[in-house]
Amino acid sequence: MAKKSWIARNEKRKKTVEKYAEKRAALKEAGDYEALQKLPRNASPTRVRNRCSITGRSRGYIGKYGVSRIKFRELALDGKIPGVRKASW
Repeated sequence: MAKKSWIARNEKRKKTVEKYAEKRAALKEAGDYEALQKLPRNASPTRVRNRCSITGRSRGYIGKYGVSRIKFRELALDGKIPGVRKASW
């Protein structure tokens, strides 16, 4: 489980990105890069980290399912992810 502070910080970044999304798009369209630099750093979407929705783990994230590789494996073996089952050949 990731530290609560890391998860909270990432959620705060997501909110900041949403808040400034329209303003960033307008400034980019106008080519006003000086005003774009004056926006908060966390307003940039690249600063948001993909995290597991269950554990908060940042590495080994599987985007299609929104969980880390470890949780994905556990959920798949328990049969909680529809259409996914263990391969055997």
